[in-house]
Amino acid sequence: MSPDTSAASAATDVRPGRASARTGLVITILVDLFLLFDCVTKLIQLPAVVTGTVQLGFPAYTVPVMGALLLICLIVYNVPRTAVFGAVLLTGYLGGAVCANVRAELPLFGYVLAPVYVAVLAWLGLYLRSPALRQLVRSSR
Repeated sequence: MSPDTSAASAATDVRPGRASARTGLVITILVDLFLLFDCVTKLIQLPAVVTGTVQLGFPAYTVPVMGALLLICLIVYNVPRTAVFGAVLLTGYLGGAVCANVRAELPLFGYVLAPVYVAVLAWLGLYLRSPALRQLVRSSR
């Protein structure tokens, strides 16, 4: 096997199959819908959302700011050229949610880890649909 053949074979291994890409797309859409719902409820300042955010220790005026930041993260995550950067931004945003839930002493599995589950799904969806991310992960081995 020549070096050119092995390089070509490694490049084709990185390309997701049709089922993998579709699964990644479905996971991404589900994550998007969940987070879009969260950011819209913050942007329109639903009373229940404002009350819940205040109970977590944040001032009420920060609710639309949080919604706008989440919307920006989602947009960056859904643009193919910036999707990895968007996933990093979403992970940071969701890490803040974990911190707020820990500070409020909420139950571990129902509340504290919920943003972690969303972040894992966001990265899984991106990995399954993105040849560039697959190549990055595989080249780091």
